Amino acid sequence: MDKANFIQLLESAGNFKLRRAVERLREGLFDPFGVRLLTAHEAQLNSIFDHGVKTLEKNESTHLCVCGAYGQGKSHSLTYIRQRALAQGFVTSQINLDPREIPFYDFRQVYHALVSQISFPDSESSLVKWWKDLSGKQKISWKNNSVGPLDIIPESMPHFFKAILTAMAQDNIPLSNRQKGLKKHTTFRPREFPWLLANALNGNSLPVFRLRHAMKYRQVPFYKDASLVCKGWEPYFKAICGLSAMFQKTGFKGWVLLFDEGESIAQLRINVRRKSYTILNQFFSSASPLPGLYPIFAFTDDFFMRVQGEDYDRVYLRNEQEFPYFEENYAESWQNLNIYRLHDLSSKEWETMSEKLIHFHAKAYGWKPPETEMQEEMAKILAEKGDREARLKIKAMVNHLDLAHQKVVLGG
Repeated sequence: MDKANFIQLLESAGNFKLRRAVERLREGLFDPFGVRLLTAHEAQLNSIFDHGVKTLEKNESTHLCVCGAYGQGKSHSLTYIRQRALAQGFVTSQINLDPREIPFYDFRQVYHALVSQISFPDSESSLVKWWKDLSGKQKISWKNNSVGPLDIIPESMPHFFKAILTAMAQDNIPLSNRQKGLKKHTTFRPREFPWLLANALNGNSLPVFRLRHAMKYRQVPFYKDASLVCKGWEPYFKAICGLSAMFQKTGFKGWVLLFDEGESIAQLRINVRRKSYTILNQFFSSASPLPGLYPIFAFTDDFFMRVQGEDYDRVYLRNEQEFPYFEENYAESWQNLNIYRLHDLSSKEWETMSEKLIHFHAKAYGWKPPETEMQEEMAKILAEKGDREARLKIKAMVNHLDLAHQKVVLGG
């Protein structure tokens, strides 16, 4: 961001937004507004992200790997990309792949996290609210044209999610008070149905028999055609693909999935890693297009070193036959990934960053620091911090500005 745009954005921001951003930087946290103001190399990030957008528009699969060492700004870059994606009309979800809470191999948990962290452009809607609002607006059109929710839900959507979405879009069968009192309608619990369906769409495990009751009274004729049990990772991956196609069909550009700490995929035991690689390969493979889906992963180089070092000749025995342990040699398959490599900021870029931070802090707290003197002090702080993480350098500079501000206030 050039100086003119920086000043314009700074001047247009409210005092609350400015101070909240400084407070988060002071704690070493990411703030969306702070990310917009302080991102370096945004031209390169914009270019590589926009290239993927153009690929999606050609109905071809795309992906992006943001690669760098710890502290080089991977999380910051993902947050910046998320903001750009929302501004361009994408639905977004950003999650951290924590092996203890959201392990990649347990893809139901991944699906649940992505849906929980979903953001729509210019809207605070959840996935459930978005679908309810959309289907509510469509009901008259569906009745007039003899169509229904399946006009929007892709054919490729797994049976379970197709039934859930259809049930959410339809009304309960009308029953009289006399009918409600009959024994055969004891499972008619209309107050429970919205909660059940919302939790099912969000990826929570629920008793199937209770879902069947909701399907019956929400007039979903095809729910008995297949099982309502999701086994393995495939239904959840296909559900993500189906939702991205739905988003695209209803006016959005697609769904941008941002996975931070992707190196955790390779940090678990080998039988878990091979399962995770299989799932990850679905995002990277260009064999079949994934309409509207734009996955973006942040990795350290450790991840790729682990992939390179796997024993792809390893086999296991089943019924006295040998089978390869890994489905394919991922070190070879992933040689042409779309990778954006982060680099440390140059001394000149850090100088520009510190200058922006001085103006940022001054505007937030309404004071006038001596710029030349302050920039010299910032340069000393950066020299002392050496190769420390970028966020820790910024935190140290904010702390110094706080002290300088206190001296001015007390001196006044």
